[in-house]
Amino acid sequence: MIKMTTLLLLLCLSSMAIAQNTSSEDVYTYKKGDPNGTGKWYMGREIAYVMGYEGMDWLDRPEREKEENTAKLLNNMNIQPGDTVADIGAGSGYHVFKIAPSVKKGFVYAVDIQEEMLAVMDYRIDINKIDNVDVVKGSEKSVNLAEKSVDKVLMVDVYHEFSYPVEMIASIKKALRANGRVYLIEYRAEDASVPIKEVHKMSEKQAVKEFKAAGFKLESNISNLPWQHCMVFMKASSKSH
Repeated sequence: MIKMTTLLLLLCLSSMAIAQNTSSEDVYTYKKGDPNGTGKWYMGREIAYVMGYEGMDWLDRPEREKEENTAKLLNNMNIQPGDTVADIGAGSGYHVFKIAPSVKKGFVYAVDIQEEMLAVMDYRIDINKIDNVDVVKGSEKSVNLAEKSVDKVLMVDVYHEFSYPVEMIASIKKALRANGRVYLIEYRAEDASVPIKEVHKMSEKQAVKEFKAAGFKLESNISNLPWQHCMVFMKASSKSH
């Protein structure tokens, strides 16, 4: 009887291990699509190729403020002096170093997966003697931030390039505090006049679908940017202010 009980317990534990190790690859599909896409799809959306560090000059282009109205975007975030903000896919730090002066009692995590981008941000931190920005190397599946460590998460034109959006949103959700906000900035797919390749755009409907699946709800979509959505998400269990 003991042997049978032990066997059943082992079988049960084995089944649980298999279930836990089931790859979330099951939610992704693969087929040819846009020439600028990866051929990997999630919830009917083709994932775009990541813009490499070679495009750093484009991130820091002088006309970016006019095209994207970054000042208005940061105003939309209502950043407070004591906030901890994470810029995911921070690139060369275009937004990071604009946010840093606003959080003198807080902190900014600049997260990216490319060593070249991280090196540029480290250099800028050193030469400008900035003490409230920490550069963090993320991965394709994690932002590598501590649990409940962040008040606000900013993602500017980067989410649509995540190779593993399910894992990344889960990682962000874990790092976000209870009443935290995610600011998802994406070029408007609904607007054909926005001069960006289609696979690098996203509709509000698609974003809501993907974030809802991860346990988020759309609090608002602030429509005051020239080309982009400014979608504000919060955990579905949280209360609006």
